Amino acid sequence: MENQVNTTAQSIVEKLSDKVSQVATKYGTLKEENETLTTEVASLNEALELKNKEIDELKEQNEMKELEMEDIISRVENILG
Repeated sequence: MENQVNTTAQSIVEKLSDKVSQVATKYGTLKEENETLTTEVASLNEALELKNKEIDELKEQNEMKELEMEDIISRVENILG
């Protein structure tokens, strides 16, 4: 009877050990995945910031071109007057 209890206890310990190993492995995998995704998010945020700056510059250039066009139209109207 005592042998059976010891065998059952060993079996339970082995199963728990296996489960702990599985959880530790899964944790390591998820941690690596998280680090990769964190790096990717940081990279994407940096790219987004650069694109937003580029958009702002293009908007400013567009505004300047519109002002130039308005000035040219005004001059043409004055000449045709």
